[in-house]
Amino acid sequence: MDRSKERASEGSITPTPAASGQEPSAAGPKSGTAGPGPSITGPAPSTAGSDFLQLDVGDAPPGGLADWLTRRLREAIADGRLPVGSRLPPSRQLAGELRLSRGVVIEAYRRLTEDGHAAGRGRHGTFVVAAPAVPRVPSGRAPAPARPARPDGLFTAPGSDAFDALRAAPARIDLSPGLPDLAAFPRAAWLGAERAVLGSLTSSAFGYGDPRGTPELRLALVRWLARTRGIVADPDEVIVVGGVAQAMGLVAQVLVRAGIGEVAVEDPGPLGARQHFRYWGAATPPVPVDAEGVRVDALRATGARAVLLTPAHQFPTGVVLGGARRRALMDWVADGGLIVEDDYDAEHRYDRPPVAALRSMLSDGVCYMGSVSKLFAPALRVGWLLAPARYREALVDAKRFTDLGNAALPQLVLARLLESGELERHLRQLRRRHRRRRDAMIEAIGARLPGTVVHGAAAGLHLMVTFDGGPDDAAVAEAALERGVKVQPLSWHGIRPRRPGLVLGYAALPASDIAEGVATLAEVIRDLS
Repeated sequence: MDRSKERASEGSITPTPAASGQEPSAAGPKSGTAGPGPSITGPAPSTAGSDFLQLDVGDAPPGGLADWLTRRLREAIADGRLPVGSRLPPSRQLAGELRLSRGVVIEAYRRLTEDGHAAGRGRHGTFVVAAPAVPRVPSGRAPAPARPARPDGLFTAPGSDAFDALRAAPARIDLSPGLPDLAAFPRAAWLGAERAVLGSLTSSAFGYGDPRGTPELRLALVRWLARTRGIVADPDEVIVVGGVAQAMGLVAQVLVRAGIGEVAVEDPGPLGARQHFRYWGAATPPVPVDAEGVRVDALRATGARAVLLTPAHQFPTGVVLGGARRRALMDWVADGGLIVEDDYDAEHRYDRPPVAALRSMLSDGVCYMGSVSKLFAPALRVGWLLAPARYREALVDAKRFTDLGNAALPQLVLARLLESGELERHLRQLRRRHRRRRDAMIEAIGARLPGTVVHGAAAGLHLMVTFDGGPDDAAVAEAALERGVKVQPLSWHGIRPRRPGLVLGYAALPASDIAEGVATLAEVIRDLS
């Protein structure tokens, strides 16, 4: 990719080479010819265009050339006109064909690279390396309806299929929380590690394995958790699972069979977690959360013997569990309590120091779970579970009789990436990108929604915003979806009534889409107020 430091002059259109005396473009006369190119009969075109994607500068809004070109390129990548592996035109060539400042093209390519859709390969040019996950209509089939029916009460009374229904709903901008930047998946690193693993595997490695996971990944995980989360554990303590969702299901089954029929949950707290525990027969009494995290006095009042917590970055408020609350939880555990720790968003922090996992302080009183869903991609379905010794054998049995263990090949690839340091390099890149997108969302909220309060900005992949005197948040989410913007209402994740608000993800979108999505939300709130 051209790495010129020239910045885009988004409103500028350069004269044609013949008129300016500049170096001719591919659309103009060849080098060394005198005078202008051949005359063209008929009226002169008012704008420049290119055969490449049939781009027409006349479609661009005034002062927004880089935004227009970036959007057109993203659309072409999404719909397959620019497939993965295709080479983008040289910036100088495309600028000449469109009669634009080269800086506009450079800026558009830079944004595609930042989004993870393109990558520069030096003198070889800029190539498409990833496409967004957009449903494609198979050839020979009728296209699906533009607006498939959604379940009644999706936002007011979410059922067990609420997340599936929201994911399936069409929208031009998805601000759902918990969605990582899928375009940033390190395909080249994963492919290289997979080739190396396959080249060294013995035939016996393709057979049935330990339901706890491969020894290689369990060893790599305990080293990773010791470095990054302060957790000291033995590989034999680790159970590799199909993401945090499966870990919750296994823990719920084991606890219910052990006579623990209630698992207290944070309020507000993740709707999906409540659904998982309820599915396996556990009640989920709510415990209020304030600026210091879960209120341990209220936890004691529930009488529950177990509690699910997100202490590193509480979902959805973003608060960090304070020191006094941690000490109070240690006393509660000493009295027989069990903490189920979802180490949610612990790696994604920007403006605060790292926070130790509760498991690092209370190894005998914590079922600890995490995954690579926010680091790499949810589709990998790889996570881990560390449990106190009294529950470990039952959890291994639950995993064994669920699926005999995770697929071995992805585990071995992940182990190699962990041991090589590739995961940490990838995380550093993600943090820089996510910080810029978080800042873009905060700026857009400040400009478009000045009456709202932003929570949880120091870490994570989402923001929580609340507003007083505004409309019902479920109505806002419903109306926003009708206008093509997908969000989750705060009321989804609360059990008791509270201020209306929204939970907005920013990790998966470029700054321009974030700004457009927030602008649409501002219009919705204004129209409903």
